[in-house]
Amino acid sequence: MRLTDLSVRRPVLAAVASLLIVVFGVAALTTLPIRELPDIDSAVVTVTTLYRGAAPEVVDTDITEVIESAVSGIAGIRSISSVSRQERGATTIEFNVGRDIDEAANDVRDAVGRILGKLPEEAEQPQVIKSDDDAWPVMRLAVTSTVMTTAEITDYVERFLVDRLATIDGVTDALRRNNVELPAGEIKSQQRQLSVRLNSRLTTLDDFRDIVLGREAGYPVRLGDVARIAPGVSDESTIVRSNGVDAIGMAIQRQSQANTLAISERVRAEIARITEILPEGMAIEVGSDDAIFVGASIKEVLIALGISLTLVVLVILLFLRSFRATMVPAITIPVALIGCFVLIGAFGFSINTLTLLALLLAIGLVVDDAIVVLENIQRRIEQGESPVAASFRGARQVTFAVLATSITLIAVFVPLSFLPGQVGRLFVEFGWVMASAVLISTFVALTACPALASKVLRVRSQPKQREDVVQRVY
Repeated sequence: MRLTDLSVRRPVLAAVASLLIVVFGVAALTTLPIRELPDIDSAVVTVTTLYRGAAPEVVDTDITEVIESAVSGIAGIRSISSVSRQERGATTIEFNVGRDIDEAANDVRDAVGRILGKLPEEAEQPQVIKSDDDAWPVMRLAVTSTVMTTAEITDYVERFLVDRLATIDGVTDALRRNNVELPAGEIKSQQRQLSVRLNSRLTTLDDFRDIVLGREAGYPVRLGDVARIAPGVSDESTIVRSNGVDAIGMAIQRQSQANTLAISERVRAEIARITEILPEGMAIEVGSDDAIFVGASIKEVLIALGISLTLVVLVILLFLRSFRATMVPAITIPVALIGCFVLIGAFGFSINTLTLLALLLAIGLVVDDAIVVLENIQRRIEQGESPVAASFRGARQVTFAVLATSITLIAVFVPLSFLPGQVGRLFVEFGWVMASAVLISTFVALTACPALASKVLRVRSQPKQREDVVQRVY
């Protein structure tokens, strides 16, 4: 039994199939991540190393050249570039397109791990970082205060005062030796065992002034004797201002496959709650929010989607000159578009401007299948057949044409996903969404369209009995 015949004989089955497509599509839509563009992770890995106090020439000779020699033997490398700055070196390895970024990062880690013994002992362990679009902040916040200094704001936000003081040049080792908390032993009795705790944490400026650096002629030389002790920050080379006021910047980084719009809403709601308990004079402002641009872009595409759908329905009404006939594609087109979200979620794609653009362009394609089936059924009805007979015979006649057209369109759009380079990776989601829309529209056109036509369309003359028609068809 053909699919079209089954749909006409069992219209409830066809309706349930379409409803399931809509239900699963809506469910997938609520869980899909929303972003501006498709998730394209370039196969780029960066190795950064911190060597405090070293000049750029030293960093280049002792660290950068060693790392370049270690990673140069990794397979699939397209280019290697390095930058050596004061106290810091960075080596960027770009791999050929198609190289898995996780495997590439593991190869780089293995190569760097083999040369750790060749690096200076004072240098920190190299950090291997993958190039990831998700690593870029989606929101930037600025914390300002009319009462506190930037150092005090930082202390309030991060509670990191001790570590900043420990990085002051010339006192680092002494602070590390003295700013510790060690067990002093224990006291035992017949019934109890008590631990003795020696509180040696440095908490005030006087504690730091009293640190003993050494002895001269039997007298202790304290830190306060040779240095001026004052609260400060670890690095004054960077200044952040918000609307001309000194501020502390914070970045919100989203997790992979997270919803940018949802993150923005939650962060703003949390900021509203935090604002109520901030110290007097302190405020948190949103400096930038990617969700604003993403939301506006998606909104414009959705508006264009609605306009296109409306125009398609009006054109169908203009040429078919029947409200009942227009109802069929007006119902089946949204079903096909909503069903695409199921495959978008199954492929691991996201809602972005390119996938929505694919749905926008797909309106002109998904309507073709429904129009071909509907027009042939309508033609047979105008020739005197009943809606049921016309649905049976009309859908049968165009089934092969609908399948051939759909296969041709799929064969056109799927190759877009295999284009080389970054352009090809950018259009992977576009091509597959277009192909998915055509595939689902074909199923809907061969099931929902004939079933709806048999129930909705009418003839001007007296229709024949359905039982007689069915017997004559078979």
